[in-house]
Amino acid sequence: MATAPRPRTTTRDPEELTRRLTAWLGTRLPGAKAVGVTVPASNGMSSETLLFDIEHPGAPCKACVLRLAADPAAYTVFPAYDMARQYRTLRLVAEHTDVPVPRALWLEEDPGPLGVPFFVMERVAGRVPPDVMPYTYEGSWLHAASDAERAHLEAATVSLLARLHDQVPPTEAEFLAPPGAGDTLRRHVTAQRAYYAWVIDGLPRSPLIEAAFDRLEQLWPSDPGTPVLSWGDARIGNIVYDGFDPVAVLDWEMAALAPREVDLGWAIYLHRFFHDLTVASGQRGLPDLLRRDRVEARYARLTGHTPRDMDFHTLYAALRHAIVMLRIAYRQAYFGEAAVPADPDTLILHHDSLRAMVQGTYWD
Repeated sequence: MATAPRPRTTTRDPEELTRRLTAWLGTRLPGAKAVGVTVPASNGMSSETLLFDIEHPGAPCKACVLRLAADPAAYTVFPAYDMARQYRTLRLVAEHTDVPVPRALWLEEDPGPLGVPFFVMERVAGRVPPDVMPYTYEGSWLHAASDAERAHLEAATVSLLARLHDQVPPTEAEFLAPPGAGDTLRRHVTAQRAYYAWVIDGLPRSPLIEAAFDRLEQLWPSDPGTPVLSWGDARIGNIVYDGFDPVAVLDWEMAALAPREVDLGWAIYLHRFFHDLTVASGQRGLPDLLRRDRVEARYARLTGHTPRDMDFHTLYAALRHAIVMLRIAYRQAYFGEAAVPADPDTLILHHDSLRAMVQGTYWD
């Protein structure tokens, strides 16, 4: 999936969307017109992102980004999309930290104008490590960079996570707490179990995912630690870089109140996901980028908090990613782009590495 043509993610008509967006802009900025509406090459698999410019002398920005809830007719990746929650998170990070995020301009909770709720934010110029083809492949700008440049990008990215976790008061992020009883880690995992149940409703179960949930219980931290604002999708593919410095942190739909290690595990494992795919294709990949030992050590120096239970948290990251991958694969089957095999575990691109984590051999 990381190297094949991108699966279908929407049934929306771009011309109709442009017309309706212009009509809505007129209610916020009379006479404004949306022009140059395009889908970015790095558009994600979940919420839909569109780029457009505003023609109006009083526009708060010329280059903008439209972030829409997922097309409900396109077999959504997640069961619900709370755009107000994402918008509020962006504003919270901007208010309390020096972590760079796009300026949030307008929130529209009424689904009438575009069919779903959405918000508009300022577009930040720069470049993003791509998912397709993965930035770990030869030919990507990050692969072509020098060791020193990649080391700079890694250091700046870990610093970004450290500042996010340290600078947002947890009391200000209570609206991001997972529902239910227990500490935030238990609630976070319980929510993932509910998500998995939703994904497989009426479809084949994944023995591997269920074995990973069982292994999590065996590795459960004795002290999950004080929760922080967790970005949720903490990976370099969600950061805009100017050169090798972060200038905008994107995609906050999985933000939550959670232990620090939830973000660290995700950042470390999601790089390994792309690196492993690259090695499997016969290339070298980027084995020295975002290495687990180096990320953990740098984070500890910056925050005074030594990451703990990272076997649990990297497994949890791989498990969460596996559920998303399974849902995307079932969406491909829904659109006739793929068939469901006899063994549903093979739909998970990283099934071999996830199985190795369950067995405790991956990081050997």
